[in-house]
Amino acid sequence: MPRKPRIIMQEVTYHCYSRCLRQRYFFNTAYARQYFVDTINTCHEKYAFELIAAEPVGNHIHLVIRTLKGKETISLIMQYIKARIAEKYNRRTGETGPFWNERYGCKIIEDSEDPKIYLLNLLWYIGFNPVRKNLSANPRKNFIGFINCYLDKSFQCKVRITLHKFFTDLGADFETRLKKFLLYEQAYLQKMELA
Repeated sequence: MPRKPRIIMQEVTYHCYSRCLRQRYFFNTAYARQYFVDTINTCHEKYAFELIAAEPVGNHIHLVIRTLKGKETISLIMQYIKARIAEKYNRRTGETGPFWNERYGCKIIEDSEDPKIYLLNLLWYIGFNPVRKNLSANPRKNFIGFINCYLDKSFQCKVRITLHKFFTDLGADFETRLKKFLLYEQAYLQKMELA
């Protein structure tokens, strides 16, 4: 069965995710996590895009990327990130062959029923993903810790995070936005208790 063609658009926000080969926990190693950071930072130097969220989670990665008008496509950005991580990992370990299980998956946030709510919930979902996998005790303590950019305006992240417009639209100042954003965390935690 042929693969479904990927929808490629500019000026939209993509939630991208990709699993490691045979769901192996490659990202449990410090050097693989560092390759993730280094590759994203190099990709940012090479291509123009906004990184909204990023987190390696043991056997997979999550990225939220907003493409820019007239700039690189999501396919080019993700191809670069996945290829460089695999190349660095294989060179370090002496392995050959694929690093990733399959092509990356993605969803355009703006195509959801309520894009703003979807994105704000998604940020907490990604933040809590390492917690659910017992890789972290708190999303604020994750390896990348991107969620801290949304909680502390002076936080220095390992990768350059751009606060999404849906977050900045929560209020006229950072304190107002933060207060409203924390309500999404409470809702996420309540939902997890019911699951």
